[in-house]
Amino acid sequence: MLIGLDGIPLTEQRTGVGNYTSELARALAAARPADEFELIAPKPYSEEISLEARPRNLRTISFHPHLIGRRWWAIGLPSYLRRNAIALFHGTNFEVPLRGQVPAVMTIHDLSLLRHSSMHAARAVWRSRLRLPLMTRKATMIITPSDSVRDEVCEHLNIDRSRVTAIPLAPSARFKPLKESETAATLERLSIEDRFLLFVGTIEPRKNLLTLIRAFEELLRTTELRPQLVIAGKMGWKTNEFRSYIGKSPGADRIRVTGYLSNEELRALYSSCSAFVYPSIHEGFGLPPLEAMACGAPVIATRVPSLMTASQTVARIVSAENVNDITAALVELLSDKGLRDTLKEGGLLHAAGFSWDRTAALTSAVYEEAMKRAKR
Repeated sequence: MLIGLDGIPLTEQRTGVGNYTSELARALAAARPADEFELIAPKPYSEEISLEARPRNLRTISFHPHLIGRRWWAIGLPSYLRRNAIALFHGTNFEVPLRGQVPAVMTIHDLSLLRHSSMHAARAVWRSRLRLPLMTRKATMIITPSDSVRDEVCEHLNIDRSRVTAIPLAPSARFKPLKESETAATLERLSIEDRFLLFVGTIEPRKNLLTLIRAFEELLRTTELRPQLVIAGKMGWKTNEFRSYIGKSPGADRIRVTGYLSNEELRALYSSCSAFVYPSIHEGFGLPPLEAMACGAPVIATRVPSLMTASQTVARIVSAENVNDITAALVELLSDKGLRDTLKEGGLLHAAGFSWDRTAALTSAVYEEAMKRAKR
């Protein structure tokens, strides 16, 4: 059987959805050696994917941009699926072909564009409101990364729960602890000191970085602690306030904004930070805290879905709106090695409970259900 997956998330710098697409495709191909898998995109892939090893039954297909590329979901992709006898297509990023009879599975990572529209660019919100209902009607089955997103999808989009399955993500197997000697060169190249707090993610309002910076300023004002705050990730949308605030912050000389980093660079930072901090207001899953845990970082985070079952021995849970709560957690972890060690051990165990093999097995079951439903 030939199965197609949306390759568009792999045509740009790798972020959460790109990592999901890459890890899932490779795990599915390894789990189903008798089947063939294609990542399909209307433009060239980034260099990252060309450098990665992958199973022999997983290949990438891309087309040079042209007029059909502008109507990819309505014309270009349906035509390709029909000509190449694709048995099933998985849209890994909110979209599936709008035409044709090929069974389609769609992943909806969150409903932030609908539920927190003020935190997104107006055009993206408009496009989501227009297209997401169309896509969900066209999809045979829908995957979400958590039960909370499944509930939101069923409620807000009026979808039968039998069509929606929650399947958790996982940190990449590459995220493992590194020794201090293995991280030193990366820290030096990025001008990062030995003691630092770390955030990883696309810089956009939903990540709540202004609250984190205010908590960090309070730490500097009220204690003698002087760690760096390292913010790693590419610039997203609505970043003017973030840029302006950092420029005027009394702690600006202790804040390091690195820009986009590779997974290997992130591994070095996760492995060497004093604490990883994730103050996000809304997440469909929340993969960075798991990646940090897998590398042995003690984690401070809001109650994102990936930590729903976590106890205080796994992560220090804080309120997204409470600057003082976040400041107290920062001071506590920086001052208490015993607590850092406890969270490190608990986090490693928690992260080990997630794997792409399991994600692929559960996704494969959804594929089989989609095929059955398409034959009815």
